[in-house]
Amino acid sequence: MRDGKDPDMTTEFTTRITDAVVDSLDGTADPRLRELLASLTRHLHAFVRETEPTMAEWEKAVDFLTTTGQTCTDTRQEFVLLSDVLGVSMLVETINSDRDGGATESTVLGPFHMTESPARVLGADIDLAGGGEPCVVSGRVLSRDGTPLPGAVLDVWQANAEGFYDVQQPDVQPPGNGRGLFTADAEGRFWFRTCVPSPYPIPTDGPVGDLLRATGREPYRPAHIHFIASAPGHVPVTTHIFVAGSDHLDSDAVFAVKESLVQDFADTDDPALAREFGIPNPFRHARFDLVLTPERT
Repeated sequence: MRDGKDPDMTTEFTTRITDAVVDSLDGTADPRLRELLASLTRHLHAFVRETEPTMAEWEKAVDFLTTTGQTCTDTRQEFVLLSDVLGVSMLVETINSDRDGGATESTVLGPFHMTESPARVLGADIDLAGGGEPCVVSGRVLSRDGTPLPGAVLDVWQANAEGFYDVQQPDVQPPGNGRGLFTADAEGRFWFRTCVPSPYPIPTDGPVGDLLRATGREPYRPAHIHFIASAPGHVPVTTHIFVAGSDHLDSDAVFAVKESLVQDFADTDDPALAREFGIPNPFRHARFDLVLTPERT
């Protein structure tokens, strides 16, 4: 303990503070909320007792959180980004994912699911701005036993070939670029055109960027496409597919890479298939299935 204080007296007093805060939650009507707040209080107070922050450090922490909130906008979620880089988002996703196995593994939502994806027909091109390497993404949405899920909905979003989302470049990219809301056909199939995504750095012009620089961490994410897949009677899954061979697969800034989600974007030279998809030949083609868990009854 600092300043020659009696450690036993200090510990006794700080423990009384913790107990008093936890006791103050007894009137919380929602038992789950009471459990969460009591646990948060105990762990947070234990952290403070262990690390003994100075007043200057405490003020810096409050300022950091304040600035994080002030950085959030309608199209940017700095708190989600903070959760991502601290690995909390992946912890929550993993804890809440299919524990029995067999379903597509989940990953983080990310900070750029901030605008509604426009409804598009199967086969539509979500690369409205062009300029990237042409690509087709196709597959099926299935239940865990392999049954196709007709009418399943896929919310898709990705950065452009330069690594920016539409909301990051409103004066450069048309609204909805890199986004689409697709409905699987009667056999659970989906397909759409886009460009091959590229690795990119997460935004570093805010407090999360300051944190990364202070800890000597790189801000880069491997190339990926986001998905939320849902179907009646099934648990939705929030996931990515990652481009095999992409840089940063082993050093994702948000810890979201899972081996099962790394997919080959294969070089394809097939004029007939290119005509079927309405894409110039040759092209890149990623094929994968999204598997959902039935809801428990």
